[in-house]
Amino acid sequence: MKSFLSILILMSITISCSKLVEGVNDDPNNLTNSTFGTILTGSQVGNILLQSGETARRASIFSGQYTGIDRQHLGFSEYSITTSDFDALWNDGYVDALRNAIVAEQAIADNGLSGVSLGITHVLKAQVFGTMASLYGDIPFKEAGNIQITNPAFEKQKEVYAQVQNLLDNAISNLQMGTDLPISGADLYFNGNAKAWIENAYTLKARFFMHTKEYSKAFEAAGKGISSMDNAMYGPHGTAADNSNLSYQFFFVEVRQADLVVSDFMTSLIQPGTANPIPANYRGNSKTDETARFNYYFATTSVGVQPNTSNGIAAQDAPSTLVSYQENLLILAESGFRSLGFSTGLAGLNTFRSFMANGGYLANANLTQIKYDAYDASDFNAGGIENTDNVNPEDALLREILQERYVTLFGQIEPFNDTRRTEDETVVRVPVQPNNGAMLPQRFLYPQSEIDRNNKIPNPIPNFFDRTPVNQ
Repeated sequence: MKSFLSILILMSITISCSKLVEGVNDDPNNLTNSTFGTILTGSQVGNILLQSGETARRASIFSGQYTGIDRQHLGFSEYSITTSDFDALWNDGYVDALRNAIVAEQAIADNGLSGVSLGITHVLKAQVFGTMASLYGDIPFKEAGNIQITNPAFEKQKEVYAQVQNLLDNAISNLQMGTDLPISGADLYFNGNAKAWIENAYTLKARFFMHTKEYSKAFEAAGKGISSMDNAMYGPHGTAADNSNLSYQFFFVEVRQADLVVSDFMTSLIQPGTANPIPANYRGNSKTDETARFNYYFATTSVGVQPNTSNGIAAQDAPSTLVSYQENLLILAESGFRSLGFSTGLAGLNTFRSFMANGGYLANANLTQIKYDAYDASDFNAGGIENTDNVNPEDALLREILQERYVTLFGQIEPFNDTRRTEDETVVRVPVQPNNGAMLPQRFLYPQSEIDRNNKIPNPIPNFFDRTPVNQ
């Protein structure tokens, strides 16, 4: 993987679009210019920062997966936050990821090209815009990333989601052409593999349809989504100081690792044995053993339970999960249940469990510690192993699917989207409780940097507990 440091230096330099793509026109039929490749790589590194860095950690605190215990992260857990706390996170999305994707797209247009390279940039833009809309609500879209516009207009969250879907449709059309591949090595995720990009575009369509509660559309899109672990989108990492896994850097290298631990609630869902802080929450039963998943995710340190930085999810060279096969399987399970009923939801859940029974996404898992046998419909009947509190069988199944999403997508942004999306479904939602007061967080705050310089920011400015439009 190219050096994170060199790419980030590139992204931090304020330079005109024409300078960044100077020389690309030397050969209009071959995108071999190293500058274009660096821009594309820079956008993908920026996307890794957005999807798996501090934005994901903050979302995990607000969804009850992490607990801050010192300094700034203690304040985040107590919901003591200010607008300036989000300056860097807004920059991760709009500068590090989006701006570079826009410049790469312009370089392609200047050469009169389209195909795979253009499709990749559209997928990246859609992923960034969809993520930012999910977190902040109304955001700049059409005017975003244009350095000539100092006050980009904010567009309605639902309209942004619709435009994101259009972006992904355009991306798929271009990717299906199979032409104009990026220079070898510039695409960190798939090295220009159009099939993998198409599948990820469909999974992203499904993800964002889940956000807007368009479940039949999500089910249809996920049916064309990621078909295997090999085609899932991961951010590669290595063993150098500047390209290590971002969770490894936070929890193992930096001086702030004592700021944050895995919450008792999250730990209790998958920790077997007497050390479990809330034994009644353990997901294990006669058909399920979570030992391997716990060991892959977590290690107990002198501070508390933290991500496994030795040989697990936060190891130095562990790839960052950006869009995954397991997410696609669980979208099929939930959206299938919601749009087609119990049998489709159960079949989808069991497809996921079959995947997990063979190790699933747990790298180097001990198969003797894994058990994910198929569930029967009777397991969700009153008194069944997945319905000990005698709720409606349909509610019991949906509850299990939602909890599986919460556990499987640990440390990512999506659990925060799920907790807000399902908050009013009191019987089935994952029972995350507020850390302070009576309300759960509903959004990231607009950053002070944007408040100070953009007179088109929404007025009144929403607060931390104001729901975004798709969750009202």
